[in-house]
Amino acid sequence: MLTSCTRAESADALQRGLVTIDSKAVTKPSHRVRLGNIVAISEDPHTEPPGPQGDSSVKFLVIHEDDDIIVIDKPAGLVVHPAAGNLDTTLVNGLLARFPELADVGEVHRPGIVHRLDRGTSGLMVVARTNDAYEELVAQLSSHEVDRRYEALVWGALATPGGTIDAPIGRSRRNPLLMTISQDGRFARTHYERVTVYDDPAPCSLVRCSLETGRTHQIRVHLRSIGHPVVGDDFYGGARPMIKVARPFLHARYLGFEHPTSGVHVEFESPLAADLAEILPTLRVAEAPPSSAQRR
Repeated sequence: MLTSCTRAESADALQRGLVTIDSKAVTKPSHRVRLGNIVAISEDPHTEPPGPQGDSSVKFLVIHEDDDIIVIDKPAGLVVHPAAGNLDTTLVNGLLARFPELADVGEVHRPGIVHRLDRGTSGLMVVARTNDAYEELVAQLSSHEVDRRYEALVWGALATPGGTIDAPIGRSRRNPLLMTISQDGRFARTHYERVTVYDDPAPCSLVRCSLETGRTHQIRVHLRSIGHPVVGDDFYGGARPMIKVARPFLHARYLGFEHPTSGVHVEFESPLAADLAEILPTLRVAEAPPSSAQRR
C-alpha cells in the first residue's frame, strides 16, 4: 500500500503511464476516482527514472571547451533539460552524445547544467564538465559573481536611460506555467539599459539587461512589470502583429565568470541571433528618445 506519495510524484507517475484505473491507463491528474475503482501503480513512483540518454541529432554550437567547462550558443526552440512534456531531444541529450562524461556531473536529470535559458531564448550558457567545476560555478552563481547580459526588444519607448527592477518572482496561482511578481516570491533583481528607441512600425526599445539573480522567466516578467513586455512573448503580453517574430526577442549575448579551475576571468560573447538581427533594420529609429518629463 502506497501511503507517502507526494503530489509531484503522483503527477510524474501519471505522465509516465504507470497508473491504471480498472486496468485502463490514466494520465490526467484531474481524472476522478469513484467508489469501487481499482487503482494500480506498476512501479514505485519514488523510484528515480533513468537518466537522459545521448542524442546526436540535437544540434548546438560549442564556442569554447576545455577540461572543465563547455560554453555553448543555444539556438532558440531548444529545451535545456528533460522535464514534463519534453523528455528527450533536449540540449542535455545532445550534450551527452558529444560529451558522455557529463552523465556523472551534477544532477542526474540535468547533468552539467548550472544555469538555464528559456526554450525561446537563444545565446550563451556554460556547462560544467567535472563535479569540481560544477560546484564552483554553482557557488559563483549563488553569490552573484557570474556576469550574464542579454539583449531584448521591448514594446514602448523607454522613458529613462536605465534602471534596476527589484521585484520578487513566484509562480502564478492562475496558471502554474507562468511566473509573476509576488510578495511571497523569491528575491529577483534585473538591471537594464536603454540602447535604441524606435517609433515605426510601433514604439519599441532595444535594451540590455544584466541579471543579479536567475529566476525562471526573470527578464520577461520584470520588463512586463514596468510596462514594457518583450516583443514576441506570447506568455507575457508581447505578441502583437506590428512586429512579426516567432519567439521572444531575447538573446543571452555576454557571459563572464572566473574559470572554475584556473581562477582566471573569462568572457564570451555571442552576436544577436540571425532571426532577431534581421528585424532591427526594418524598424525606424526615433529622432530623440523620450524623457521622463515627456512621459509625464
